[in-house]
Amino acid sequence: MITIHHLENSRSQRVLWLLEVLKLEYTIKRYERDPKTGLAPKELLKVSPLGKSPILEIEGEILPESGAIIEYLLSKYDVEYKLHPSKEDKLYKDHLFWMHFAEGSLMWPLVMKFMFAKTKEKVPFFIKPVASLIFTGIDKAYLGHTLANAFDYIETTLSKSPYLLGDELNAVDMMMSFPLEAARSGRFNLDKYPHIDKYVQKLQEHSSYKDAIERGGQYDY
Repeated sequence: MITIHHLENSRSQRVLWLLEVLKLEYTIKRYERDPKTGLAPKELLKVSPLGKSPILEIEGEILPESGAIIEYLLSKYDVEYKLHPSKEDKLYKDHLFWMHFAEGSLMWPLVMKFMFAKTKEKVPFFIKPVASLIFTGIDKAYLGHTLANAFDYIETTLSKSPYLLGDELNAVDMMMSFPLEAARSGRFNLDKYPHIDKYVQKLQEHSSYKDAIERGGQYDY
């Protein structure tokens, strides 16, 4: 039996999507964020000491971290290589790249940008000008440039093919969905990236994506 410990509005969504595409039977244990802090509830600590979601529970074993969960499920259940290339396939290195790029190069600067914006909202009014100067300086010196390079690369890739690895939906598209949806929701201006915008809309139109939303519940940024 597969159980997913699923937190609303989180990376759990892409794991549910993969499970739907693989047509696996699974159950969901759903957790709500703290309405004031937006953080995951402490109940998740009882499942994994990291206290983060998603968490895969399978055959008596626990596996956290969405990227690791996706790789594990692919290796165990995608035996016909419909959602990821085999190690002998020339696209395998690209599969590895996008799987790690999603969190390693793209998600963390987006999170920093989001945290800076939230911090500026919550600091006392008398230090807001100072906080704004600091965060704006970091954004101009590093975050803006880093994110622009990342989105330029994604845009160029999607200008050549409808999905990141070619003409068909792949697991890397599911992995990349979370940071791109986060960016598209207002955390980064995508006006210069029409292919990314069209790509995210296309992902969200998949029936399996919608099925995962229905199973998992609210998914909102």
